[in-house]
Amino acid sequence: MDYLKEISKSLEESNLAFEAFKTRIDTRLDGIESKEAKATRPGFGAALNEGVDLPERKAFRAFMKTGDDAQLKSMSAGSLPDGGYAVPKVIETQIEDLVVNLSPIRQIASVQQISTSDFHKLVNLRGTSSGWVAETAARPATGTPQLSDIKPPMGEIYAFPMASQQMLDDVYFNADAWLSEQVATEFARAEGAAFVNGTGTNQPSGFLTGTPLATADGVRAFGTLQYLPTGVAGGWPASNPADLLLAVVFTVKAAFRQNASWVMSKSTLSAITQFKDSSGRYILTPMLSPKVPAMIFGYPVIEAEDMPGIAANSLSIAFGDFGRGYLIVDRIGTRVIRDPFTARPYVGFYATKRTGGAVINSEAIKLVKFAVS
Repeated sequence: MDYLKEISKSLEESNLAFEAFKTRIDTRLDGIESKEAKATRPGFGAALNEGVDLPERKAFRAFMKTGDDAQLKSMSAGSLPDGGYAVPKVIETQIEDLVVNLSPIRQIASVQQISTSDFHKLVNLRGTSSGWVAETAARPATGTPQLSDIKPPMGEIYAFPMASQQMLDDVYFNADAWLSEQVATEFARAEGAAFVNGTGTNQPSGFLTGTPLATADGVRAFGTLQYLPTGVAGGWPASNPADLLLAVVFTVKAAFRQNASWVMSKSTLSAITQFKDSSGRYILTPMLSPKVPAMIFGYPVIEAEDMPGIAANSLSIAFGDFGRGYLIVDRIGTRVIRDPFTARPYVGFYATKRTGGAVINSEAIKLVKFAVS
């Protein structure tokens, strides 16, 4: 009898343990289903909906939906003296992440945040000399290093997405995620063009801006890029075009080749897919996955549609270490002004930020010019 009691007690404890385990699993499943349901609602971005809904996000969302800025005014980082409100950091970071994903040059260039538009970058041009001397010999003065002061041109980039009031009133509409996506797309489009071909007037100076020369490093003036001609106006060399690209690689100094990338449009890349080396092997390694880009001679290819297509005298290919060669500067802070009046029944959100860019090392980037010389 005692034996049966022990078995009964053991079974009862097992049932209780199982019920507790089942309760924990059911709770976790309910949580997962709740997250999946949220993910399918319009305007919900996973990165913005994870974690605690911070007070500044709630206040900013209320401002977007109704124009109520009472909470934002009470926050020190809210209102700006010249109008509009600073985007909360949690949202601004999401905008920046999306811009990085969308703007190809940002992926490879050096990016620095600044707190003032009066930003200068000092570049060491070397120039210091040295010499061998005997133990007691005189030591004359050596050459002094030369510095170049670069101030990347800046401009204000803006986006003006609009949403209907009905969208904003929808309880399932995540206004801040929607704004991040809309603004990031417009910022990336404008930045991509400016970092390549920007004039330097109220916008960044693109790395193709200026007049590149065919002269080698150490001969041409600092700040001027070097190009290699194809020998044919608007075309590739008549034979062995892959040799030209290989020559471009070894025109770049070894220190810059370590993190080098190719930059070109998809139409130019399409032409290169047919090129073979002297052993008959294709020089292009195709993209293996979205996170593994195509390679030419082992260096990744960045597709930038703002690069010019192949034409007479076009600079259609760039190669080098853009992290060392090109600097992007971002003024800290993105701001937004709510405009419910200009395009009724839509509500516009005028978002702005200040961005600049310039070549900081003209030896780190080389170009291919589709020209005779």
